[in-house]
Amino acid sequence: MRQLTIGENEAGQRLDKYLKKLLPKATGGFLYKMLRKKNIVWNGKRAEGSEKLNVGDTVRIYFSDETFEKLSEQKADGEGLPKLPDAFDVIYEDADIVLINKPSGMLSQKAKPQDISANEYLISYLLENGELTLSALGTFRPSVCNRLDRNTSGIIMAGKSLKGLQELSEMLRMRTIKKYYRCIVEGVIAERSRIRGFLLKDERTNRVRICDTKAKDAKYIETSYVPVQSDGQKTLLEVHLITGRSHQIRAHLASIGHPIIGDQKYGNPGTNERYRKQYNVRSQLLHAYRVEFPDGRTFLAPLPDEFERVWPDAAADTEKGRIR
Repeated sequence: MRQLTIGENEAGQRLDKYLKKLLPKATGGFLYKMLRKKNIVWNGKRAEGSEKLNVGDTVRIYFSDETFEKLSEQKADGEGLPKLPDAFDVIYEDADIVLINKPSGMLSQKAKPQDISANEYLISYLLENGELTLSALGTFRPSVCNRLDRNTSGIIMAGKSLKGLQELSEMLRMRTIKKYYRCIVEGVIAERSRIRGFLLKDERTNRVRICDTKAKDAKYIETSYVPVQSDGQKTLLEVHLITGRSHQIRAHLASIGHPIIGDQKYGNPGTNERYRKQYNVRSQLLHAYRVEFPDGRTFLAPLPDEFERVWPDAAADTEKGRIR
């Protein structure tokens, strides 16, 4: 027999939904049969499955360990979870959220089942720190809330608790969290600007194109930027991502003749090759370096080494940490 106590991350849902998360290999018919036969009981009594769970409720499951493990797919030793890399850099965390400085090359979330992404590293981190247990993963999984392209570095935000996930997701949906990027683009940009357009994505090629006028299936985009430094050949920009569309910054800047250096999809092949040979630049020089929460909290992530090699003083005002 196993007795499970409902916590804040499980409360508010129906009992049958909870059981399906806990025992994903069990059919609905089997679970309802177990409820009828009182092999699964809620708060010590027979249940139908439609009951709403509250914090502190108990669920007793009268299965053998072998049956429970078979139906839950749980691996007691954490098999399949990746070892935490040295590059997993936590900028800030509290009881509900964590901010991570994602390196270039790491996926934010899985694209294929076999992928390892920041999500899996987040779970390994929380397990390693004792903030999460393998059994809790059966009914709730902490998750990244915003995505960065694989070869874009910088801040990704994740919910450690259901409360954190819900609050972050709502702030991102309402655009009350402001996101700022640093990038190095080809050419000279002397003045700040706010550019608008429409973005159309080709799912087959995973490329987007920018249109001046509304086209079928195109989505409105808005990007603001301010030049920070320029040396006559390239410009270090601060970009405010006002709308958050796939490849928005990369494609939008390329559309006005200032592609991001190192961008293999929207950049200048000749320029990219020159910077690869001279500075070993192997990804786009685009970094999500600052986020501002609606309560005034601001967090920074330091620029990666590639920025430092191309522009040694580019990181003067991007030290890691929190601005109160």
